[in-house]
Amino acid sequence: MEQNLSQYKIFNTVAAVGNISHAAKELYISQPAISKAISRLESDLGVTLFTRTSRGVKLTEEGALFYEYTKSAFDTLSQGEENIKRITQLGIGHLRIGVSTTLCKYILLPFLKEFVLSYPHIKITIECQSTFQTLELLQNKKIDIGLIGKPENRKNLDFYPVMQIEDIFVTTQAYLDNLKIRELPENQREKEKGSRKNSLLSASIFKSATVMLLDEKNMTRIFIDDYFVKNHIETNQILEVSNMDLLIEFAKIGLGVSCVIKEFVQTELKNGLLVEIPLKVPLVKREVGFAFSTNKYLSDSAQKFIKFYQQFKL
Repeated sequence: MEQNLSQYKIFNTVAAVGNISHAAKELYISQPAISKAISRLESDLGVTLFTRTSRGVKLTEEGALFYEYTKSAFDTLSQGEENIKRITQLGIGHLRIGVSTTLCKYILLPFLKEFVLSYPHIKITIECQSTFQTLELLQNKKIDIGLIGKPENRKNLDFYPVMQIEDIFVTTQAYLDNLKIRELPENQREKEKGSRKNSLLSASIFKSATVMLLDEKNMTRIFIDDYFVKNHIETNQILEVSNMDLLIEFAKIGLGVSCVIKEFVQTELKNGLLVEIPLKVPLVKREVGFAFSTNKYLSDSAQKFIKFYQQFKL
């Protein structure tokens, strides 16, 4: 195949112009060289590709069939060259991003809005799934960038932190009242805001409440389960939910106690729609950021994206 590519090019040009001398001028090679290449190709294929006429050459039936294939192939290559030039000139490219639905809504979208304004010609594909799936896609080189919680194992990954998040438990005051658990007084809440060591709400609340958590295939759920084990917190009833938005909405209607990210419920906490449950041992804050595989070739679009998010402030 590789040896025949030059012969295919010569054949395609002769077939297109219908004349060996014209093809020689177009290809900047001699007429004898073209005739020799055509003869070699005909010998390799075992067919006659051209018949000579007074005006030049004419394709045989087999030659016409073969020309359909070579023309299609070289047209595709020409189109590829044009597209590459266009991409280079206009900054057109394709960027594939992996992210969970929650992080997409609350972190990626504000960032993406600014990026698109700066690079309107870059096509963006967003794959929404769990952090574990995003990591798998990164490892398999099926996406360029992932927005994830900082993984413990960062082998072959470059991670750039964007912000810290804090996991908290929230519910409505009405739900707490039904459990006969009263909220901390306002002045005590302010005092306890940092350490929460002497909270009136103990781990016993989890024994009587419906605790709503993300499903077990989620990195946040593993983090919370580990917290429960280390602090000897027992739960009676767990309701698993597929995404953070549902956890927030279920908590707002008083369905139970939800584990949510504090930064994403600031409005609800401020207006009293949700109340935070103080914990004797607070959950450790986690880092969220962009990650990319150090083993994958980074396209120009991906490099632009990385440079942009390193300068961007949420």
